[in-house]
Amino acid sequence: MAIDRVLSNESMSEQEEHFNSALRPKTLDEVVGQNSVKDKLSIAIQAAKQRNEPLEHILFYGPPGLGKTTLANVIAAEMGSAIRVSSGPALVKQGDVMGLLTNVGSGDILFIDEIHRLSTSVEEFIYPAMEDFKVDFTVDSGLHAKTINFPLKRFTLIGATTRAGLLSAPLRGRFGMMYHLEFYSPDDLALILERSARLLNLPSADSALEMIASRSRGTPRIANRLLKRVRDYAQVKGSGQLNKDIVDKALKMEQIDELGLDELDRAVLRSIATVYDGGPAGIEAIAATLGEERDTLEDVVEPYMLQIGFLRRTKKGREITEAACKHIGVKYKGSKTASSDEQEDMF
Repeated sequence: MAIDRVLSNESMSEQEEHFNSALRPKTLDEVVGQNSVKDKLSIAIQAAKQRNEPLEHILFYGPPGLGKTTLANVIAAEMGSAIRVSSGPALVKQGDVMGLLTNVGSGDILFIDEIHRLSTSVEEFIYPAMEDFKVDFTVDSGLHAKTINFPLKRFTLIGATTRAGLLSAPLRGRFGMMYHLEFYSPDDLALILERSARLLNLPSADSALEMIASRSRGTPRIANRLLKRVRDYAQVKGSGQLNKDIVDKALKMEQIDELGLDELDRAVLRSIATVYDGGPAGIEAIAATLGEERDTLEDVVEPYMLQIGFLRRTKKGREITEAACKHIGVKYKGSKTASSDEQEDMF
């Protein structure tokens, strides 16, 4: 399953969350990368503090592991506000949300992760909370039912989602600020790893950290996970200090190549190249061939493959690119989609 993969951009366990939490930046100045988002947030935070008002509601969207939760905590720290954290799947009924909302103080942050997974009834319940800072809560049922209007303190809702397209238009429209988080550059990831190594008191050469960064798929969560794995390897097989040789051996043991691809990634590419003659191939067919879940391929494998130009999405399915074929050592057979498009242009 994807959750067991070293290169999964999803959190693997509560223990890993505690590990990452200890490495998270506490202020905007400590945050590396996402410069456009940081600049906009800095201005919004300064303006809100000068007016002594809460921030507008904020939506962060983008692939997992890029720092949505981190930014929510940084915003709370910068605003000097308390933060309450929940997730879409945990808020099943209106009473769950009511408990959160009534305990939120003036100017506090309510952070809801995976907000696209809120049920329709809960989503509609928070609309007046976001707009008018009040909710109508129904007590009892049937003939004894009565609705009580609860005024709320002015708070800021920060939502995070990996699938912005699944958010309903009414919910999306209630966020005053929406920011898309991009994958990180290797240079930014190296800076993040440098800070993490310093916090872990881990002696390391810059070249070793750059090697880890180049294989981290543009994702800080993966970078820190690889750093942890390499640290363990260095402690057992080396002197405890990170160098290029130790990093190379540790990542080879994890079957992670120089571009940050693991065996599942390479299996997907080989499947399209050999079984489906380079594509196009439907995602369901690829998943069935590999015995994997469709969601695993779409959420974990494809985003990075598309980013580095190893896969193409077409109307007919997925195609492998020439660069991908070269990487896995198979012959490129050309794009069938491009050929058909050229034929259409002839008529």
